Amino acid sequence: MVPGDYTLSDFDFALPPELIAQVPPPERTGSRLLHVAGDVLTDRRFQDLPQLLRAGDLLVLNDTRVVKSRLAGTKSTGGKVELLLERLLGADEALFQIRASHAPRPGQSIRLPGGVEATVLERSDRFFRLRLAGVASLPDYLDRHGAVPLPPYIARDATADDETRYQTVYSRHPGAVAAPTAGLHFDLPLLAALRDAGVELAWVTLHVGAGTFQPVQTEDIAAHRMHAERYRIPADTVAAVARARARGGRVTAVGTTSLRALEAASGPDGVLRAIEAETALFIRPGYRFAVVDRLLTNFHLPRSTLLMLVSALGGCASVRAAYRHAIAQRYRFFSYGDAMLVERDPS
Repeated sequence: MVPGDYTLSDFDFALPPELIAQVPPPERTGSRLLHVAGDVLTDRRFQDLPQLLRAGDLLVLNDTRVVKSRLAGTKSTGGKVELLLERLLGADEALFQIRASHAPRPGQSIRLPGGVEATVLERSDRFFRLRLAGVASLPDYLDRHGAVPLPPYIARDATADDETRYQTVYSRHPGAVAAPTAGLHFDLPLLAALRDAGVELAWVTLHVGAGTFQPVQTEDIAAHRMHAERYRIPADTVAAVARARARGGRVTAVGTTSLRALEAASGPDGVLRAIEAETALFIRPGYRFAVVDRLLTNFHLPRSTLLMLVSALGGCASVRAAYRHAIAQRYRFFSYGDAMLVERDPS
């Protein structure tokens, strides 16, 4: 099948609801790991990761930090609303998704926790630009009054434990509204063990936006348009990739966000550059990878752009077989679920 022949239905699968992980494992590194190398599938534990890497390899991780971005509010008319941050725009302005029985209009106000009043400045598609009066720092305000934005397939309210577990141990730069979930499996001892084994670590920052998870609405996947997300590739990471290439090491992206950032910054000539920009890159079968050799990722939703990305790297047939195997072997799916290490399809 040529790339243009793939449709949305090719990325559908039936998932038993009980396989959707509702809580994280007791230990971060306690999840299972499916190694996908073409048609060879191997069941491992996440603690085995150092055995699947070799000295000289490079592991690239996304150090974004999840913002407590869910807020409950009340419109001036008395109606209840729920706000979900999409991105910060300034000290007191941001884009939000708003869930309400009737969408607020520009000029309307919304009462928020802490006595703050937000004004709707404008609407753009599914997002509303709001200004929060009297807020000096939106990240600080959200940290005090917001809730952890657990995804909708986790059918429970966020708890104090989620404030820690829905955050990577190496998160540094606030701005994400969803966790880069492949990174949730790492703890500090495992990162130290990887360094001791000669694996180099490097960092990118991509602030995951709610738009990443918007459903694909058309059977023709080429018609789908991704929502842009802010990302940064530091010069140190560019140098780390060059060093890995020079010594014959492999570049492993931890999560689809790290992969998208690296590939977006590679440019049409395939040369990775230090950059801070936005990307709406949609990676689907037929994409030619410039930087990434392997992907460490969780299991993704059916019919999602993330599943299409994984299929582009590992090969559609291999990834389909891996998902069938994972379901048969009762792997845990999605944000708090198990992981897979996918080798790039050489074809």
